[in-house]
Amino acid sequence: MKDFKPTSYTLECVATGRTFSDSGWILDDAECASPSLVRTVYAEKQLNPGDEKMGFYKFADWLPVRRMLAGSSAPVTYKSSKLAAELGLENLYITFNGYNPAIGAAMTTCSFKETEAYSVCARIPEGEKRVMVVASAGNTARAFAKVCSDNNIPLLLSVPADNLGALWFDKPLNPCVKLIACEKGGDYFDAIHLSNLALKSPKFFAEGGAKNVARRDGMSTTVMSAVTTIGRIPDYYFQAVGSGTGAIAAWEANMRFIADGRFGSNTMKLMVSQNEPFVPMYDAWRADSRDMLPYDDDQARRDVEIIDAKVLSNRKPPYGIRGGLYDALKATGGDILTATNDESAAAKKLFLRTEGVDIYSAAGVALASLIKAVKEGRVERDAVVMLNITGGGEQLFKKDKELFYLQPEHIFPLSPDAGEVVAAVEAMFA
Repeated sequence: MKDFKPTSYTLECVATGRTFSDSGWILDDAECASPSLVRTVYAEKQLNPGDEKMGFYKFADWLPVRRMLAGSSAPVTYKSSKLAAELGLENLYITFNGYNPAIGAAMTTCSFKETEAYSVCARIPEGEKRVMVVASAGNTARAFAKVCSDNNIPLLLSVPADNLGALWFDKPLNPCVKLIACEKGGDYFDAIHLSNLALKSPKFFAEGGAKNVARRDGMSTTVMSAVTTIGRIPDYYFQAVGSGTGAIAAWEANMRFIADGRFGSNTMKLMVSQNEPFVPMYDAWRADSRDMLPYDDDQARRDVEIIDAKVLSNRKPPYGIRGGLYDALKATGGDILTATNDESAAAKKLFLRTEGVDIYSAAGVALASLIKAVKEGRVERDAVVMLNITGGGEQLFKKDKELFYLQPEHIFPLSPDAGEVVAAVEAMFA
């Protein structure tokens, strides 16, 4: 096995190009006057994957990690035959993030959110005494709960009450993982607001979302898997998006592979999709607006209730920020597409029939968008296409297993009192 050691890297501000060292848990450049993401610049310019036994950490050359945590699995990429034949594509590659032992996929939370959690948690400095806070619509919470439970890392989760069914596990969790929720009728944005109130206590620190380079670089392992399997950078990248963070990560990985020099110099067209009628980024993109368009809170909540892919319901995504999704789409000649619940459901059935495993509604949205793009002639038949299946195999994994559900210790109203939230979460970790 390749010996593991902390990865060597610096940080770079996208807006200004200023580079600086990562002194701990930096989420942005304090010297930058405008909102901007920061990126990692790795000492290793070429990616040399480690032993398969390292799981997710075989890609550590391009991960901002200090250690290797137990229980990880990497995305699995393979060339499709049956689905590709149905679509008339000659070079369709599926990057599968989930559970499907037949192809070696072993993510037991069945979601690519594991790639975020194993990267972010391995970036936490040794000796950190505060509790990390993560807001989620469901899958991210499940992934972070598993990783933190298995590795004894204190964690506070904030999830909408309507999404608590996503917090299933095949064994009871370590009590170092605690959960709060916003009441029924709330959405991901409300869960974020609740987590921000908890962060008013000095005993907690924010995971950081898209601003955390470890989250984005963890998600970019999907592209690392695809490129090292295919042997070249794909022509197209298809994924459903809620925040767009995975697509931003794909663009960043693409640029690293161009600099690597061994996998070609082309830029993947990012073809990302949202679930109708919740399509705020699609609307902004169609208006060629860097800024998100006005979206009434009540209307947004109603639209979230309608969509099957609840994980795609981020009302405040990193879209217009420098280095965000708007820039990624402009730089790659990409586009934002949409799919209905019915189109996603049909795509899920097609994937199960052709590839032999169930997939999540978000992945169904991505496949539905690929189907439409092919029919419209937007994708060449011989193009190398990467389809990022961001979650699947849940039905397969749950079969014949006893499940355990994480329950919230407090459920707060949609407009909670900050003092009450702080008092409650501090007591939970006393």
